[in-house]
Amino acid sequence: SSTRPEAGDFEHITLEAHGLKFSALAMGEGPVVLCLHGFPDHRWSFRHQLPALAQAGYRAIAPQLRGYEPSSQPERRVAAYHPLLLASDVIVWAKNLGEGEPVHLVGHDWGGMITYTACQLMPELFRTACAIAVPSNQAVEDGIRRYPVQLRNSWYMFFFQLRGLADRVVEARDFAFIEKLWRDWSPGWEWDPADMERLKTSFREPGVLWCALAYYRAMINFTLPASKKLRETLRDPIEVPTLAITGAADGCLDTRLFECMDPKLFPAGLCIERIEQGGHFVHQEQPEAVNKLLVEWLAR
Repeated sequence: SSTRPEAGDFEHITLEAHGLKFSALAMGEGPVVLCLHGFPDHRWSFRHQLPALAQAGYRAIAPQLRGYEPSSQPERRVAAYHPLLLASDVIVWAKNLGEGEPVHLVGHDWGGMITYTACQLMPELFRTACAIAVPSNQAVEDGIRRYPVQLRNSWYMFFFQLRGLADRVVEARDFAFIEKLWRDWSPGWEWDPADMERLKTSFREPGVLWCALAYYRAMINFTLPASKKLRETLRDPIEVPTLAITGAADGCLDTRLFECMDPKLFPAGLCIERIEQGGHFVHQEQPEAVNKLLVEWLAR
């Protein structure tokens, strides 16, 4: 879409879960589609999807995830940012917003991982799932064995374990690190500088960087009881019809990992779509292609 979305185009609403408040962008009326952002990103990531979903007859909502603003930061404890707790926020939103009807879930990057996890925990709350740029946890684990190059792509996850140092490096030179990741993960994409400035504004808010990095620290902390539970769900079926979208040029999660997704773990159906001219942020790089896939998927 050639028209640049502006903040004023969207409704600004607040979601609640576990005593926390999450600001969200919303648009349209109809069945609810929750859009979950990843890292380093925020709710504005879905500025191109919300209007297309609204036009297709849905109530599209893109919240800030836990920790991405002061009102949703429970405490400075890494364990408070475990994927199971992030999924529990989404489960509460789905119950509140769906009013007894299952909602649709769309997640990019971390939002994709949260999407799979929420669907494993409470499949009855979700009508469909769409994960962008992230294969299922099982596929990542199996895929790394088949394509060890992925470990090199995932260097940043290990780097983020260096508490204090990683925080300083990411923040240095006005978050130049975020631009580096966007360039590496979506080669050749020329984003609008205004969108990058908006993203950095999110990360400049108190505590946001610490919380965003805590996602990675919680996920790799195998001493947490929640991590043991998450490992046990690795090969649990996802009983929600699932669409997975990957950009062929993704420099973060190798597009070949999607071939490792086990269809037997998706009894309600799995559809994998690869977009040739896209990288990790494919929904922002190729919004028309992604929106077409999304709207057709939801209509099925």
